Amino acid sequence: MNSRTKVIQIDGVIGLMEMSIDLPDELKANPEFAVRGLALVAHPHPLMGGTMDNKVAQTMARAFNQLGYVSVRPNFRGVGGTAGVHDNGVGELEDLLHVTDWMRTPSSWAQFEATANQSWVANANTLPLVVSGFSFGSFVGSHLVQRLAELGRPAERLVMIGSAAGKWTLASVPADTLAIHGELDETIPLTDVLDWARPQELTVQVVPGADHFFHRRLHCIRNIITSAWLGMPDHRKN
Repeated sequence: MNSRTKVIQIDGVIGLMEMSIDLPDELKANPEFAVRGLALVAHPHPLMGGTMDNKVAQTMARAFNQLGYVSVRPNFRGVGGTAGVHDNGVGELEDLLHVTDWMRTPSSWAQFEATANQSWVANANTLPLVVSGFSFGSFVGSHLVQRLAELGRPAERLVMIGSAAGKWTLASVPADTLAIHGELDETIPLTDVLDWARPQELTVQVVPGADHFFHRRLHCIRNIITSAWLGMPDHRKN
């Protein structure tokens, strides 16, 4: 966590949802800081120990903070302070859709003390939204991006770490999706990801020597994400 991380609970689809909010460090000194966008981070499989505090999820949130995004990491159903039980991605998709609605509603943030006096809150409904996920979270995230597009509320970009190809049926993803995978991933073999990516002509960023959890390679995730944003349009400069 960074010094601007806060844990809150909101009303969810079937009960309370717990989530961590990671704010860019610049907001600590300057409440007028122009936030670049909002980033949703989905954690790995709950039945295999996945939580919002997973190191890969935290690394993604911090990378987006460095790019000027406010990051939100919800706990899936049945994890931590989030109500319910694991629903194999069905209920989890509805939960993440609910969270994106919450994130894009200025009045949601008004009840959150840490952002009460920050100017970006009034424009939360117009800020770009990035969807990202690790492992199981990438599976749910892919379907979330598809659903948002169908609803006419498209995400700015999708980031998938340890893409869950071969384990769950991923939705078709946008051409600019950022897919990062470990060369030595023992949980989701790189060959399965390449087989999934090939028909879509999707580039996969491979981290040499990295396992599924990117032990001792977390900095590579951060560097790839921040580098991928170089040259991308920035609404703050429009």
